[in-house]
Amino acid sequence: MTIKIIAVMFLGIASGLAVGSGFVAFLTVLGVIPRLTQLTKTMKMIYQYEWGVVIGALTGVFASLRDPVLDISAYFLIPLGLFGGVFVGMLAAGLTEALNVFPILAKRIHLDGKIVILIMAIVLGKIFGSIFQWLYFVHH
Repeated sequence: MTIKIIAVMFLGIASGLAVGSGFVAFLTVLGVIPRLTQLTKTMKMIYQYEWGVVIGALTGVFASLRDPVLDISAYFLIPLGLFGGVFVGMLAAGLTEALNVFPILAKRIHLDGKIVILIMAIVLGKIFGSIFQWLYFVHH
């Protein structure tokens, strides 16, 4: 029984290190955080961005392991959700900017001069998808 517990612990640590290393390598090789600081003109705050990603990842890991119950007002959860959404959106925007995704996608689907339409379609799709997920899966 003890060997099984040790094996599971070792497997969990090894898996976490592999996924974490891949995430850090992904962000580092693509230069997402430096590009995000360039877009927002906050190059002086690059260390805060990096620590924000690290602390956010660690907080997410601990939250997923513990399944916390927050006994706080819904009025406090609204800004918390907004900050989380802004963080994920800015990280995704930095990633797409680093990869130059939108111009390549627009060229492939023959919307060369209409990148605004493409971006708005993606944004509205994300908004409606999030609302659907919230209404159907969370409140159902």
